[in-house]
Amino acid sequence: MIQRSVSSHIRSAASEHIAAPLVYGKRLQIVAASAAVALALGACSSTPLPPWPAQPVAKAPAALPAPLPKTPAATAKPVPAPLGTPQARSTEATATPVAPPSVLSTRVEAPLTPPYSPAVSARFPDPSVVYSTPGLGRDRRAFTTNAELGQWLSDLTALQSGNSTRPQLLHLGTSQSGTPISGLLLTRAKSASPAALETAGRPTVVMVGQQHGDEPAGAEALLIIARELAPGGLLEPLLDKINVIVVPRANPDGAEAGTRTTANGIDMNRDHLLLNTPEARAIAKLVRDYRPILVVDAHEYTVVGRFLEKFNAIQKYDALLQHTTTANYPEFLTKASLEWYHSPMVGALKEQGLSSEWYYTTSTNKDDKAISMGGTQPDTGRNVHGLKNAVSLLIETRGVGIGRNHIQRRVHTQVIAMASALRSTADKAGPLEQVRSFVVRDTTAQACRDQVTIEATATPEQRDLTFLDPATGEDRAIRVDWNSSLKLRALQSRARPCGYWLNANTTSAVERLKLMGVQVMRVAEAGSLLAEKYQETGREVAERRDVRGTIAGSFDIVRVNVTPARTAIDVPAGSYYVPLNQPLANIAIAALEPDTQNSYFANRLIEALDDTARVMSTPSLVFEETD
Repeated sequence: MIQRSVSSHIRSAASEHIAAPLVYGKRLQIVAASAAVALALGACSSTPLPPWPAQPVAKAPAALPAPLPKTPAATAKPVPAPLGTPQARSTEATATPVAPPSVLSTRVEAPLTPPYSPAVSARFPDPSVVYSTPGLGRDRRAFTTNAELGQWLSDLTALQSGNSTRPQLLHLGTSQSGTPISGLLLTRAKSASPAALETAGRPTVVMVGQQHGDEPAGAEALLIIARELAPGGLLEPLLDKINVIVVPRANPDGAEAGTRTTANGIDMNRDHLLLNTPEARAIAKLVRDYRPILVVDAHEYTVVGRFLEKFNAIQKYDALLQHTTTANYPEFLTKASLEWYHSPMVGALKEQGLSSEWYYTTSTNKDDKAISMGGTQPDTGRNVHGLKNAVSLLIETRGVGIGRNHIQRRVHTQVIAMASALRSTADKAGPLEQVRSFVVRDTTAQACRDQVTIEATATPEQRDLTFLDPATGEDRAIRVDWNSSLKLRALQSRARPCGYWLNANTTSAVERLKLMGVQVMRVAEAGSLLAEKYQETGREVAERRDVRGTIAGSFDIVRVNVTPARTAIDVPAGSYYVPLNQPLANIAIAALEPDTQNSYFANRLIEALDDTARVMSTPSLVFEETD
């Protein structure tokens, strides 16, 4: 994969609002005077915001058009069929025989009888359009295999367009069992490099499916989305304004096994800050290099299970939706998420006769009947990608525990929601870039100023939630205890530092920060800093938990209570400095404040509290770039 220099990218993105360092070869000397810092911060605070639209963005069309033009006869390999048409079998001989995408998998799964009454099933009729992917064939008993998925993406790269659309295969990494993790870049740019996309001036969207292997509808839908963005597709005109990277299956091992977790039992969607799995690292590098304006994360949710056990009710909604809801997420990105994405998406689904609600779940503890929205911790893709200054959206369809039942409707729901997100990005490409530019400058300018939230939690409320009666299939409103992630409560705040000092032995932490695009500099010459050291006041060994319960695959963590104490410290050459006058400052805060369950200290990536400190004034040190 082609990668850009992280440190040079970050410095250029914020160059207007950071006191310029003096550069000696590969060394940087920060000697900013307080007056210059104040002037820069003042300039940032006056950055104008773009106007917000008086009308909502256009919604998805109520009906999907007829079949698209066929692939030119010159194409040797069979290609995926257009949206809404049956998958044709190729009889044309090729130099290297390739199985058509409709060939049955060798792994056959027994069909699953719907785990509820026919009256409930009747509430979810198939859509009028018929989607065709390898895993959606009428006689299939298994979803698209990893080999079929790779072939589908590869075949799309052979399509040609008079509009110069260039589908390009991206090799993002490999799973724990060695299976490729593939993406498809669809763009008008001349090459697949991040620099080429930057030059083209169009914002990029990243769409990720099947982080959880037992949630297949997102992957099948993204194969459709990739086909419709490719030459001749219904969505191809959107590439006049945006680039799109589709990653249909982030967890190929889990998909092969039909399990939620990766091969080593880790829930990769709780690993986007710690980056312990190669699967999460592959997504981190992709987001770092291509800096998407929007990240879409496609999942499915439990339909029966603990909801039937706790409430004697069945989940109703076709789609559950949520944007980033974690501490320190910029308010203007929240505003964009709600007004430019969530509202149009709800409308697009409604036009197709599909129901939606905010995402929610309940714990695995049968005695706990609270209902919680998606979590507030900076560990999921939804929250971590948001802290990278993107709009980050979760789309969940009803699927876990019901096998292939209603699969056409589930895929249809994902396709409609994803297409709405793509259209919203194309419609608002200019304003979105203005908002991100403001957020980058504002985040950079906040170093050494005001307060930062260390940890936040949802606000408890009560509300009526609609389920389905398991016998009659009729709506049933149930009053529930509801933990709202739309209203965060700060549990702990403290003064925002200028940056963080890290000991030379914290290489594991440094590597992970750099994987996410955080700028980390090495101290080139020994010096001293005004800092706050963490004084421990108590600790315990605990579990990492989310609103569902214990996080799969997590190890015991160190939950520590600390009090910052102001002091001067000597820093040796070879240690590290993470400045907060950079766009990804909020990622650094989430990782390096030690007294949270997702911190690098709690998860033993930083061994001792003395290995880090909060730097409380602009350092006068000589730094060099890290490799």
